Amino acid sequence: MKSINLITMTPCCRFLIPCRSNSFLGLPFKKTHNLSDFRQKCDFHSYPSRILGNGRIINRTQKLFCVVRNSSCGQSRGFSRNCNGINPIGASKRGFHVIASVASDFRNHSTSVEKTRVNNDKNFERIYVQGGLNAKKPLGLENADLDEHAATGQHEKVESVKEGEESPTVKEAWRLLENAVVTYCGSPIGTLAANDPNDKLPLNYDQVFIRDFIPSALAFLLKGEKEIVRNFLLHTLQLQSWEKTVDCYSPGQGLMPASFKVRTVPLDDNKYEEVLDPDFGESAIGRVAPVDSGLWWIILLRAYGKITGDYGLQERVDVQTGIKLIINLCLSDGFDMFPSLLVTDGSCMIDRRMGIHGHPLEIQALFYSALRCSRELLSLDEGSKNLVNAINNRLSALSFHIREYYWVDMKKINEIYRYKTEEYSTEATNKFNIYPEQIPHWLMDWIPEEGGYLIGNLQPAHMDFRFFTLGNLWSIVSSLSTPKQNEAILNLIEAKWYDLVGLMPLKICYPALESEDWRIITGSDPKNTPWSYHNGGSWPTLLWQFTLACIKMNRLDLAKKAVDSAEKRLRVDQWPEYYDTRYGKFTGKQARLYQTWTIAGFLTSKMLLENPETASLLFWEEDYDLLEICVCALKKSGRKKCSRGAAKSQILV
Repeated sequence: MKSINLITMTPCCRFLIPCRSNSFLGLPFKKTHNLSDFRQKCDFHSYPSRILGNGRIINRTQKLFCVVRNSSCGQSRGFSRNCNGINPIGASKRGFHVIASVASDFRNHSTSVEKTRVNNDKNFERIYVQGGLNAKKPLGLENADLDEHAATGQHEKVESVKEGEESPTVKEAWRLLENAVVTYCGSPIGTLAANDPNDKLPLNYDQVFIRDFIPSALAFLLKGEKEIVRNFLLHTLQLQSWEKTVDCYSPGQGLMPASFKVRTVPLDDNKYEEVLDPDFGESAIGRVAPVDSGLWWIILLRAYGKITGDYGLQERVDVQTGIKLIINLCLSDGFDMFPSLLVTDGSCMIDRRMGIHGHPLEIQALFYSALRCSRELLSLDEGSKNLVNAINNRLSALSFHIREYYWVDMKKINEIYRYKTEEYSTEATNKFNIYPEQIPHWLMDWIPEEGGYLIGNLQPAHMDFRFFTLGNLWSIVSSLSTPKQNEAILNLIEAKWYDLVGLMPLKICYPALESEDWRIITGSDPKNTPWSYHNGGSWPTLLWQFTLACIKMNRLDLAKKAVDSAEKRLRVDQWPEYYDTRYGKFTGKQARLYQTWTIAGFLTSKMLLENPETASLLFWEEDYDLLEICVCALKKSGRKKCSRGAAKSQILV
């Protein structure tokens, strides 16, 4: 390995991965509809670079290159590879997004930019969202409102096409997805968050987000195109172990970036260099670390192997090390008494203040899924034996905790309603000292007799009774919830279709925070007004998780109904990020158009419905062995009698 001396680092540095080219403008790629046609210009098999610890580099084929940026925070270092004779950036009209040369980054100005948009729509909720949850309507009026809207004909019908042919909506979706592809060093590496040609201030929507790329990756994999996913997994892996700081403090090793951007840096002699510029949360609104990024990365790694059969990728030393870093970070000891993962607000898909700090269901479902993936992916040797044992113990404890304490249905709500409080005992029934007055009035009338769901959060003296769609759907997919609970969740969605699906699937959460709750919990967030964005908005990207859950539970009828509903509007509405109002009637007031994960989520759902058998590669069945694993059985103190045996008979089907 050729190397030069490392520059002394100051704490708040930025990192770039450069890749040189001999041409500054170069020639654009020819338009293609098959990403696998691209040659792999940068050979990953000879590119196993890793950084472990403070600057310890494992690499046999790569030379070190230092990029110096003018910054008050100091200097940064990066890695260089030569990609001669290629312009790695194709024109967007030719099928690829043009990466702008070192331009001003508007990420940090999103609040001021968006406020002007909010002011233009300040009367939006007052006009269209009156009465909120407590507004009383005659029985059947909600259905009539939706049926009337569907009958107006303002949205196109689902196209009738011959068998084997793609509909115009599907064709347009594929064209838009391919146009959103970002290349690095001549190879596809991910997709933009949004690719609206009329958006002059993209903020950070012109970056590749790990969570946003998941449906894009699945769409490409199901189509037989694996190169872009392989490149994405390996390049983001290289970003993982780098030093990242916020105000001179560095988080633990293993943190994956929320996003990254490919930038071009001009050099001398009419040459330029491509660099990967990651964001670990130090530029994000609120400066929140993306806890879900590493979990999604592991989930995608498993899906890649299952669909392509390329298990050699997961067996690489650097990939195995990456998995261990993520899991060790998640399993690190702390002060928490629960097996669930403790996180701050805004650390997942809901990345703004929405009162989900603590133990949000979405993180627990992804955590459980990533643990199950890791158990499959890790090579069994002496170095991983203890980690695998820790994974098994955590899986067992986490599944019991969520199934027993997060689940609510008519019976459970009635039980909470009669709770005694201030119990001081290891045998307490009300273990978390939940006050019955916390049960919201809307829930008592809303919960159906044949249905239930997992609540959004659980902490001492606090239960968040909101329905969070992604957490519940991924609990079905990962078998975090029991088979009986899985059926009840889908029964609830079917019974409350107009609340949770409405005119555009699916609500990110229900109900919306309104009035004083909105002011106190969100901090009067102008973007998260009632029934908008994260606060009860409708997100079409959730279609693919819903479709996957329905296929697993043999409820294809629900998935088809939701996909057909979305297909009527998405193309006409220009593929928005989210929809507003209680039933998703209007395009979101600040929604980006041509949102990539909206497009990819729709395509993935369509392909899963066309070939339901492929869904089995993406979900997990119940692991009955986990129910037999209990850490309590390994301890001799006998201080506390384990309640697992009694609870198992209630939750196991």
